[in-house]
Amino acid sequence: MANDTAILRAPAEQVHADELTRLAEKDQGPRPNGWQLSPRSVRSFILGDEKLNVRRKFYGDDALIDRCIVTLMSDRGLLLVGEPGTAKSMLSELLTAAISGQSVCTIQGTAGTTEDQIKYTWNYALLLAEGPSPRALVRGPIYESMQRGCLCRFEEVTRVQPEIQDCLISLLSDKVLHVPELDGDAATVFAARGFNVLATANIRDRGVHEMSSALKRRFNFETVRPITDRKLEMQLVREQTAALLKRAHVEVDFQPDVVDLLVTAFHDLRQGVTGEGVVVEKPTAVMSSAEAVSVGYAAALDAHYFGDGAVAGEHIARQLIGTVLKDNPDDGKKLRHYFDVVVKQRAQRGAQWRRMFDARRELDR
Repeated sequence: MANDTAILRAPAEQVHADELTRLAEKDQGPRPNGWQLSPRSVRSFILGDEKLNVRRKFYGDDALIDRCIVTLMSDRGLLLVGEPGTAKSMLSELLTAAISGQSVCTIQGTAGTTEDQIKYTWNYALLLAEGPSPRALVRGPIYESMQRGCLCRFEEVTRVQPEIQDCLISLLSDKVLHVPELDGDAATVFAARGFNVLATANIRDRGVHEMSSALKRRFNFETVRPITDRKLEMQLVREQTAALLKRAHVEVDFQPDVVDLLVTAFHDLRQGVTGEGVVVEKPTAVMSSAEAVSVGYAAALDAHYFGDGAVAGEHIARQLIGTVLKDNPDDGKKLRHYFDVVVKQRAQRGAQWRRMFDARRELDR
């Protein structure tokens, strides 16, 4: 495996290798067949364990994690649904890293995803030279996960054509993959214990490619909702931004009042009403916690490379404007109203809000 410092983004099992090792060493609970950790330790890995110095990685509904873990022990697959940016992909990666010890057995669903990319394909040079043989077979993510007995992640499953999605029906029901081109034992792959499918889908994609009723019955659906607790979201934004900056070897002064400004602005625009009770129009852009982290990170880079190294209201404003306007230019009217009614009022009470309001001119360019 490549050195963490030599790659842009390491998988969860590398980033949190020390925590996974400590949990495994202290793990006394019963483990389902094929699992690297017990369900209790999987939960501790995601929600944190102060005694073992394992930090919390998911902020939201703790009971959701319990339900997800229980589903992955069953014969049904798990489908995480929710708004974009609610950490569905992060959660699926953390679950697979803790349960299977690796999270890279992944299918990225797109309109062009084919059944071959999911199951298996062929090395056509060997196929022409030798005919169908195990040596010429190129195993897809589902083949690999069934053979090894691990979880397979399927990101954005509803972006895939329905007839391609439905290839999962027999795999989830019978737990067997047939390779009719081969003979003998090689023609049938029985899933090893530990195999399951963990898929994600965005609510905004509903209707793009609706899943068939037969496929839906093979999954348990769990909705991942946006964080409603501002304190939790502030902690998440602060920790995630700090981790990104550490990876980029960038040091900035990111004060709590600036983090509070960032999270408050996202809450206002996401909910359509401020803490003071002022109603604002919600933009069509996704105002998720993940987007808040991206804005915080970009603002910190702006302050580091083009400012004095202290993140301030104007850095947040510039990145916020880009985030809101990227989906629909008409959202500019909604953001101008937010600046003129909400930010202007708060600028009279706080220096950072005043600096944010001063950056309003960026909207008129």
